[in-house]
Amino acid sequence: MPERVRLILIIMLLSLVFVSFDYVCHANAAEPPSILIIVSKPPPDLEISVKTGDSYVRADKITRAVENYYTFYSRHLEDVRDYMFRVTTGDDSFEIVIDKPAKRYNQIYTLNLANRTLIPGKSFSRSVLLISIRVILTLIIEGIIFWVFGFRKKDHWIAFLIINVITQGLLNIWINGFVPIQSYLVLNLIAAEILVFIAEIKAFLMLIKEQRLRTILYVLTANLMSLLAGGYIITVLPV
Repeated sequence: MPERVRLILIIMLLSLVFVSFDYVCHANAAEPPSILIIVSKPPPDLEISVKTGDSYVRADKITRAVENYYTFYSRHLEDVRDYMFRVTTGDDSFEIVIDKPAKRYNQIYTLNLANRTLIPGKSFSRSVLLISIRVILTLIIEGIIFWVFGFRKKDHWIAFLIINVITQGLLNIWINGFVPIQSYLVLNLIAAEILVFIAEIKAFLMLIKEQRLRTILYVLTANLMSLLAGGYIITVLPV
């Protein structure tokens, strides 16, 4: 097997370690939402309520960039029988009924306002767009640092692109699996970045033979900067 192919496989295997991690439970964490509804580019006055007995309970609303998250906690759903949701905006109102969720917490739905439907999970197009944005921003940040550290050769940039597309792609696919308002996401990101750092150190040292100390310092600096940027991004942009 060619050395470059073997190296790519090693990077993928090391990076996939954190993809297999399950969510960490914390005894003192805030209660996660039972149902979270994602609405992209919603009207400012859009509200979502769930029917409980003869009345409706309105969801808590969180705004994040171009999205709103409408969350229902277990206390909202104590008297819910039919899981009927009422969507209201301006003078318009309609109702949607869904099947009873299989799990108690972290059920995600996406509201399609045009079709007036609630779709389980995050939309594929949304996930692809957000993952692409985060990966591109990371490549720009780390690419600038790569240039500042004096890497100019074509082979160096090929190695940079191969390694970072794999590691950052897998990292952001993993991040996409979290609930958008997941507690402790930044702490999980820090743990994952440590694994990314280990994988990238090994990969860069195998592909760039000269100036090993400079390579190590670059990887350390680049991952620290991308961690700081990533921590900020996930607090202001949708996940």
